[in-house]
Amino acid sequence: MSGPTGIDALLERVRGGYRRIAPGEAYDAAEAGKALLVDIRYAALRERDGVIPGALVVERNELEWRLDPQGSHHLPEATSHDVRVVVVCNEGYASTLAAESLHRLGLHRATDLIGGFQAWRAAGLPVTAPDQ
Repeated sequence: MSGPTGIDALLERVRGGYRRIAPGEAYDAAEAGKALLVDIRYAALRERDGVIPGALVVERNELEWRLDPQGSHHLPEATSHDVRVVVVCNEGYASTLAAESLHRLGLHRATDLIGGFQAWRAAGLPVTAPDQ
């Protein structure tokens, strides 16, 4: 009998199931209208660090309900299971598990941003400053 998986092994296994996306590629895809950036960071992080212009903000605990195109509470942007969703968390860990959850709902093109918002910002990509 094997022991518990552990989070590092779980992340490695989940990440092996799809191709993650780097900040520059995510930016290009979003700018071209080929990807929907979804920021799942909690409000305190968005207030502290700012947001990605044009990203859809969906709290992690509402993600599946808001992005399932068959769900009664889906957002207008959740038009089909073919939407390419790029989940953004703070550093690229929680977004991995969120992307896997979206895959389970049939959003087969869902992925997550390598390094999360912090990598986006470090790459010098657009960020709307938090209100001062």
